[in-house]
Amino acid sequence: MIRSIVFDMDGMVVRHDRLSDRLVSDYGIPMEKLLPFFTGDFQKCLIGELDLKEVLPRHFSDWGWQGSVDDLLDVWFDPKHSIIDTRFERLVSQLLRAKVKSYLATNNERYRTENLIHRGLGSSFDEIFSSAFLGCKKPDPEFFRKIAGLIGESQDSILFCDDDEENLSEAEKSGFMTYRYTDFETFEKFLETRISRH
Repeated sequence: MIRSIVFDMDGMVVRHDRLSDRLVSDYGIPMEKLLPFFTGDFQKCLIGELDLKEVLPRHFSDWGWQGSVDDLLDVWFDPKHSIIDTRFERLVSQLLRAKVKSYLATNNERYRTENLIHRGLGSSFDEIFSSAFLGCKKPDPEFFRKIAGLIGESQDSILFCDDDEENLSEAEKSGFMTYRYTDFETFEKFLETRISRH
């Protein structure tokens, strides 16, 4: 029986464009200049070891970025490039009536997490589990142990949904039920067959 559902944020509830691709196409910054940040400091930002606003300026000279940190974050968090799929709001409300709790799990640094919470995700879901605040990220087994403890239910009653096979594989090893997300309509039909018993 499904008592709780953990939704992936990016690629499921939020449709987004990668910042690195936009910095290449819109600002002419070569990808080879961006990679040291995204494979280095940014990975530490994702688990809260570094603060994004403090580390970004270290890379601006390499990138030729002329604006401020806040200017870059405005580009990064631009709502038209990070679109919340409002169909999930309706779905989560239906799940609530069926006494099924809904959570978000995401690999994100703190400022983008907070931005999306303030844009409405914080009021839609029971809780948002962000790597920035957990200190670990998917698919680290510790991530799944921590969210199971925070939800407070046995893993076999928690459905973990993601579009990444590696994340799903680790979630399954951790005892969760899993679902590979491809599109909303198929997912909604799947839930109708599984939640109807409530």
